[in-house]
Amino acid sequence: MEALLRVLDEATVAQLGGGDVALALEDVKAVIQLMRLGEAQMPAENHIDLGTPLGKAYALPARVGGSYNAAGVKWTAHRPQRPDALPAALALTLINDAQSGIPRGLLASGALTAARTAAVSALALQLAAPRPVKRVLLLGAGLHAQAHLRMLQQLFPQLEQIGVWNRSPFKLSALREVQIETDLPLALAQPYDAVLTCTSADQPIVDAAAVRPGRIIVQVGYHEVSFAAIKASSKVVVDAWGDFAQRSAKSLFQMFRAGEFAEQDVAADLAALLLDHWRPQPDNSVYFSSFGLNVFDIALAARVLHAAEHDELGSLQSLFSGVLHDH
Repeated sequence: MEALLRVLDEATVAQLGGGDVALALEDVKAVIQLMRLGEAQMPAENHIDLGTPLGKAYALPARVGGSYNAAGVKWTAHRPQRPDALPAALALTLINDAQSGIPRGLLASGALTAARTAAVSALALQLAAPRPVKRVLLLGAGLHAQAHLRMLQQLFPQLEQIGVWNRSPFKLSALREVQIETDLPLALAQPYDAVLTCTSADQPIVDAAAVRPGRIIVQVGYHEVSFAAIKASSKVVVDAWGDFAQRSAKSLFQMFRAGEFAEQDVAADLAALLLDHWRPQPDNSVYFSSFGLNVFDIALAARVLHAAEHDELGSLQSLFSGVLHDH
């Protein structure tokens, strides 16, 4: 019997709904329940330095049971300095059958990552916002910011206002049906119910002045939110807390390692929001730290790969041949 690997490029992944945030949100909800049941596993990430300044590559393994029946690894190369026109982050996901370990597919997964991240933010806005969200301020204009903008327009049609700020205003010129914000402190002073930070900032751009009762700040990017802003928030919510707190460059985990935040000060995680129905009070100020859980990436990739197998899309590559044994 021959083992065939199905390879899906960006266009095929998109054709099969890889960038659909509504589908990704259903995947996220399903995986949270599987994690509670012990049917999903997410070991700690590993990374290596690339041979260029600040370049790193991350290997993110996970296993998801249920209808996904997949084990795999997401490989992401972060290339802040690069000699080509390819994206700064290149992501691939390898999917194996969860029982046999036989490789089933290799997917370009940049769009999957963006959809997963936006879906988690949507869940935070739905369940962790102190008040119904009517006005949202989006910081950034890159891949993740664009996915979040699509998420807001698709899943929150009742929004009265979407404001967008970016360090380079020219990137905003093509946007439609949004309020372009050019002054960040002034924008943060406006009555936005939610602030979504989707930038690559390596120094905080959101300080304690942005924290106010009834507002949720969702941090998606690297180090955009100051320790002072996190301290000023009455409730801190995370997607999850794990070994990554010991090395992640996210603001909250930097703060934890500096001895300025304790794990027991986390008010809730995604499981508490979805399964235990934890909710903030209307006058709370909520900070949500989105680390990005690779168990979601494997689920999204498995769902897209299943569709590709059904529709016989993608290219097939023979890897191994011979008799398959049970051991």
